[in-house]
Amino acid sequence: MPPKQPRKSSLNMGRGTRKRDEDSGTEVGEGTDEWSQSKATVRPPDQLELTDAELKEEFTRILTANNPHAPQNIVRYSFKEGTYKLIGFVNQLAVHFSQVGNLIPKDSDEGRRQNYRDEMAAGSQESVKVVLSDTENLEEDEEPKEAEAEAEAEAEAETGSQIDVPTVEAVETVPEEELMTPRQPKERKLTNKFNFSERASQTFNNLLRDRDCQMEPPPRTNFSATANQWEIYDAYMEELEKQEKTKEKEKAKTPVAKKSGKMAMRKLTSMESQSDDITKVTQAAKIVERMVNQNTYDDVAQDFKYYEDAADEYRDQEGTLLPLWKFQNDKAKHLAVTALCWNPKYKDLFAVGHGSYDFMKQSRGMLLLYSMKNPSFPEYTFSSDSGIMCLDMHMDHPYLVVVGHYDGNVAIYNLKKPQAQPSFRSTAKSGKHTDPVWQVRWQKDDMDHNLNFFSVSSDGRIVSWTLVKSELVHTDVIKLKVEGSTTEVPEGLQLHTVGCGTAFDFHKEIDYMFLVGTEEGKIYKCSKSYSSQFLDTYDAHNMAVDAVTWNPYHAKVFMSCSSDWTVKIWDHTIKTPMFIYDLNSAVGDVAWSPYSSTVFAAVTTDGKAHVFDLAVNKYEAICNQPVVAKKKNKITHVQFNPIYPIIIIGDDRGHVTCLKLSPNLRKMPKEKKGQEVQKGPAVEIAKLDKLLNLVREVKT
Repeated sequence: MPPKQPRKSSLNMGRGTRKRDEDSGTEVGEGTDEWSQSKATVRPPDQLELTDAELKEEFTRILTANNPHAPQNIVRYSFKEGTYKLIGFVNQLAVHFSQVGNLIPKDSDEGRRQNYRDEMAAGSQESVKVVLSDTENLEEDEEPKEAEAEAEAEAEAETGSQIDVPTVEAVETVPEEELMTPRQPKERKLTNKFNFSERASQTFNNLLRDRDCQMEPPPRTNFSATANQWEIYDAYMEELEKQEKTKEKEKAKTPVAKKSGKMAMRKLTSMESQSDDITKVTQAAKIVERMVNQNTYDDVAQDFKYYEDAADEYRDQEGTLLPLWKFQNDKAKHLAVTALCWNPKYKDLFAVGHGSYDFMKQSRGMLLLYSMKNPSFPEYTFSSDSGIMCLDMHMDHPYLVVVGHYDGNVAIYNLKKPQAQPSFRSTAKSGKHTDPVWQVRWQKDDMDHNLNFFSVSSDGRIVSWTLVKSELVHTDVIKLKVEGSTTEVPEGLQLHTVGCGTAFDFHKEIDYMFLVGTEEGKIYKCSKSYSSQFLDTYDAHNMAVDAVTWNPYHAKVFMSCSSDWTVKIWDHTIKTPMFIYDLNSAVGDVAWSPYSSTVFAAVTTDGKAHVFDLAVNKYEAICNQPVVAKKKNKITHVQFNPIYPIIIIGDDRGHVTCLKLSPNLRKMPKEKKGQEVQKGPAVEIAKLDKLLNLVREVKT
């Protein structure tokens, strides 16, 4: 065996040479093996020579998502502040590469369809290859068969056999052109789901037309002038000369006293000229104010015009009141609403009387006229020293408003004359009432075509007032007396207790007949012709009668309400009421609806409005709804609009609320197939007569 020592020496030499190479930093020679080459270190020529302390020193760097190349001092102009401002937020996003792809997931419907198409295409190509290989095999088999057939034919010809031999039918082969062209699968048209449209929705667009109007241009004139220093100087001098001449004339004419009088006259004329200018603008200002209010209360106007409560379809015999506008004025803030009346000509205009029902807190009064076109401010405003307790507007002259005051006076306001004071007013000499006037009513003109109206007061007098030559002339129609209350005095005189009238109403057809309600709870049927006695007396209520009103359709029916919580419906030929309704609170006012003979509304002092329809429910109200926000507020009056399905309600805080009736509160007769709906006063009279006959039968 060869000795092992030389091998060790050679290995040691290799290690020694590798160490020397590492120390010297020279490249390793070709003789070294791969293991030694992988461990070699290569130093660049410009490497820094660092100490161990420098090598061990740590440098921490924080990686952030901010873009180092993004600008940090972007300045933009701020139109709000009018200066250039530094933008604090800078977009740090840097896009290095973006590509719009059209990859489709394999699990999606479109991916499955594409895989199916690829498999179909691959299957068709394989079938073409198989057909080609089969045709080649057929050709190879046919060559020896043809040679055998030729040899047999020659042998048969030699033998001369006459036997008929059937010819071998050639194998039907497929043309090479059809075999070479692969069958392509039928392509299906892919629908674009993002640009889909049905044929039914494709309509013909009408052509656009431009409308132009041609007008004559307004006349134009060119004006030019030059002004220099001399012209300006001359104009100033002329003005100074005029001023000096006027001063000399004033000194020469009159003394100091007359001058002061002239100055006062000039001030008055200047004020008049200013007022004239203001009056010229009032009409335009009123129109602009209505336009602004129309935009402000547009949602309320839309509800008033179009809204119908859809929930009424699911309520059988109930309805609701939708609050619309609320009318109020700061000047009448602490005054109660004592009277309401719609204008007979302008259906959006109504008058409101302000006063006080508390005799311990009597102060001033106000007459305001509001329009639904301008809920924010009244159209007309009149103030009075005494509270207004009642009012009425003339049917033929809608600009005339008669009012009754708490101090017993009556007055007539003319809306055509913008005066703060009434046009006509009663006095102590002309026979004014000694107690508050609770109700006034316009009547037809007398034989001499003079305007006249009636008034009722707590002093027991019912007075007819006639306007004769710009002054009011009074005539006592009747004096109310309480029956059975006469007392004899020792001297032999008889004293009658005076009945205090609180409300009255005149018959719609019989001119001379009217009803009067009193504080004692009685209702008297009176006549204009008889001043000493009553036609009939009804023991109606236990407390004061607050309102009495005839039915607008039925000539025999009237209604009354009282502070004893009841509303009663009467037939004036019968002394007992037909219907009695207890509303659990003092009833302030009642009103018949203008569109139905069986619908009426009542308001109570607990802040609720009650709407009845006798044709729907003759036992209870079909709408009980609180109208006033606070329980302390008391509702005083209610009135139906003659055309629109709305009512206005006044309270003791001076507020007037407008509410819309839901469809169930104004039900009209349903149309039947093949029959026309009958409308008119005769239908309404028959509807109410039908209800009254039921009650009459029970009473008889």
